[in-house]
Amino acid sequence: MPQYRIIVDLSDFQLHLLDGDIVVRTFPVAIGKMATQTPPGNYTIVNKQPNPGGPFGAYWLGLSKPHYGIHGTNDPSSIGRPVSHGCIRMYNEDVVELASLVPVHTRVTIRN
Repeated sequence: MPQYRIIVDLSDFQLHLLDGDIVVRTFPVAIGKMATQTPPGNYTIVNKQPNPGGPFGAYWLGLSKPHYGIHGTNDPSSIGRPVSHGCIRMYNEDVVELASLVPVHTRVTIRN
């Protein structure tokens, strides 16, 4: 049984999916802009919602920090840039793949 965890590297706009200490997938992401930065820290995924609507794209993975999550986007050109209100944006096909792999309670580390 995989022991998945997620590391988000803010400095290079990457989300890494690890099984134990092995990186199994890396995805490009968008992060919070200067005024609404993505908060570094240790969190867990507390809920998962397909098709949340609006700007959240194809999937929402809510974090244990209220109002923050990992989600898809209706603006794929934003990936790789600091543009969000603090959430972590992914391409829709990537967030659907990630959501299919990680269960609720998966650890998420956000680091500079």
